[in-house]
Amino acid sequence: MSYLPERIRLWPADAPGSEGLELFECIEERSPDPDNYGDRAISSVQIPELSVWRAKRPNGVSIILAPGGGYRRIVVDKEGSDIARWLNDLGITVFVLKYRLPGEGHAQKSDVPLQDVQRALRLVRSHAATWGLDPARMGVMGCSAGGHVMASLATRHAAQVYAAVDHVDQQSARPDFVILLYPVITMRLPFAHQGSRLALLGDDPDEGALALYSCEAQVSAGMPPHFISLANDDASVPAENSISYYHALRRHKLSVQLHVFEQGGHGHAIRHATGPVTAWTALLEAWLTTRVFEPS
Repeated sequence: MSYLPERIRLWPADAPGSEGLELFECIEERSPDPDNYGDRAISSVQIPELSVWRAKRPNGVSIILAPGGGYRRIVVDKEGSDIARWLNDLGITVFVLKYRLPGEGHAQKSDVPLQDVQRALRLVRSHAATWGLDPARMGVMGCSAGGHVMASLATRHAAQVYAAVDHVDQQSARPDFVILLYPVITMRLPFAHQGSRLALLGDDPDEGALALYSCEAQVSAGMPPHFISLANDDASVPAENSISYYHALRRHKLSVQLHVFEQGGHGHAIRHATGPVTAWTALLEAWLTTRVFEPS
C-alpha cells in the first residue's frame, strides 16, 4: 500500500488575495511509467496546503520543503515526496508545501509564495507540541524556484506581506536553518532564471522590484545557517545565483556551507543525480548532524 500523507490547509478560509478566485487544480502526470515512479506537476493552485510526511523514528526536527517548477507549476514527486522519504529516514518530519503560483490571478501576485511559506512555518510552529516537534529546530528546504521561495523566507521572514488572520500568525516565521538545491536567487539579468522572473515580476519589473525579489540583495545580519548545493553545468539556473547569495551571506558573517559540483545539471534532486553530485545527500546529512540534530 502506498503512503498517503496527511494534508493540512494553510488558511482557515480563502488565502489572502485569492478571495473570489475560482481555479481548478491541474495535476499533470509526466512519468512514462507512473506505476513505478510518479512525476506530477501541479498548477492552478487555489488552496495552498502542507502534505505531512512523518518519520518512523522522529527526532523532533522538521523541514518544510518547497519543490520547484519555475513559478508555473510545482513538481511534487521528484522534488517533494522523493526527498521527503529520504529525510524521513533521518528522523525528520517533512511538510511538503503546495504554494500558490504568482501568475494565476491572485492579488499581490509577487508575494503569494512568500505569504504561503510564512503561514506554513507559523502553522507548523504553532502545533509543535502536538506533533512532537522542537520549535527551535524547524528548517526549510527548496529546490529551484522553491529555493527562491525559501531564500525569500530566510531574508524576509519578518516582512508583513499579509494581515494576521488568527492566533497562528503570532508565531515567528523565521526558519532555524535553510537548505537550498540549485536555487533561483536573483531577478537581475543576465543570471536570472527568465521563466521564474517573468512569472513572479512580469515583463518589465522596475528597479525596486528587482532589488526586493533578488534574495542576494536582501541578506541581513541574524539570518539562520544555510546549506547550498548545485552543479556548475546548470544550464537553467546559472551558478551565479547561488554564488552571489553565498558571498552576500559571507559579507554578513553568516554561517553557510556551499557545494558546487562540476557536473549534475539542473533539477537532479535525488532520482536524477548521477556521478559526484550524488554526494549532496551525504554532505547534507553530515551538516545536519553537526548543525541541527543535537538540541541546543
